[in-house]
Amino acid sequence: MRADFRSDTLTQPTEAMREAMNSAPLGDDVFNEDPSIIALEEKVAKLFGKEAALFCPSGTMTNQIAIRMHTQPGDEVICDQLSHIYLYEGGGIAHNSGASVRLLNGDRGRLSLDQVKSAVNPDDPHFPKSRLLSLENTCNKGGGSIYALSQMRELSLYCRENDLGIHLDGARLFNAIVESDYDTSDVGECFDSISVCFSKGLGAPVGSALISSRENIHRARRIRKVFGGGMRQAGMLAAAASFALENHIDRLKEDHKRAKTLEQELSALPYVRSIAPVDTNIVILEIDNTKDSVALMTQLAERGVQTVGFGPQKIRLVTHLDLDDQIIEYSDKVFRELV
Repeated sequence: MRADFRSDTLTQPTEAMREAMNSAPLGDDVFNEDPSIIALEEKVAKLFGKEAALFCPSGTMTNQIAIRMHTQPGDEVICDQLSHIYLYEGGGIAHNSGASVRLLNGDRGRLSLDQVKSAVNPDDPHFPKSRLLSLENTCNKGGGSIYALSQMRELSLYCRENDLGIHLDGARLFNAIVESDYDTSDVGECFDSISVCFSKGLGAPVGSALISSRENIHRARRIRKVFGGGMRQAGMLAAAASFALENHIDRLKEDHKRAKTLEQELSALPYVRSIAPVDTNIVILEIDNTKDSVALMTQLAERGVQTVGFGPQKIRLVTHLDLDDQIIEYSDKVFRELV
């Protein structure tokens, strides 16, 4: 049996999604003539109560376009030290936008209002201009941690009162929404721009969207062109994303339930020192010194259970739609056999 927990990006399109892709009407998106892409962009913008959206190949691209859209060279981006835009996007903030970064040490990737207030620079030529606050919900490196709506609202209000843009890296935003008391329109009200990913828990093969005002998306389309992100007959990919929005959001709770099962079962293992709080579909194990985490991952892989390293003596497992209860049971059995 194969149990691949390395990432929720590993999902394969379902048969129904493939049918939607095969029947998608196509055009040239660079000429803004692909009807499937236009339909997706209108759908996701409306979902968040925004004017427009832009379909892109990846979440890294949508995040980097947003940063470039909000900043000028020499400006500063404020984010948590665990942020994907800082850790896992190839130094893109500096390379693509010429901006500096103010890193804050939040609670599993979540920033407080007091932290942000203390990080904003005074209007002084010695310092870069604080221009953009970027949040991540859920936070990958924080173990799938979720922002409360009250937190997002107070940060949004502060930013808008102090001429500070606010962007959301919502790669796994729908995971947060199905576990929270807020919806997409609530989130849309809090942010100037939002990036959402279709190729993680939602199960589409490719694609993310940047959502914002019509004016911002007009500028973002130009930046996407400069970044090499213009696509032609990509409507098949957009059709998969539209199918995912219509069919795969509510089922994210199944992934979360299976992650909780893993948390409960694996916490009893003698070589597991601790497990980060499991809020959504990410499980982070800290292995004690009786085992080497890299060697353990190799042993797991030899038995068909694939995981990924997530720091010294840490292993990450991510549940997704290609993992059922039988696979969870098998994986737990393999972990127990390696005691």
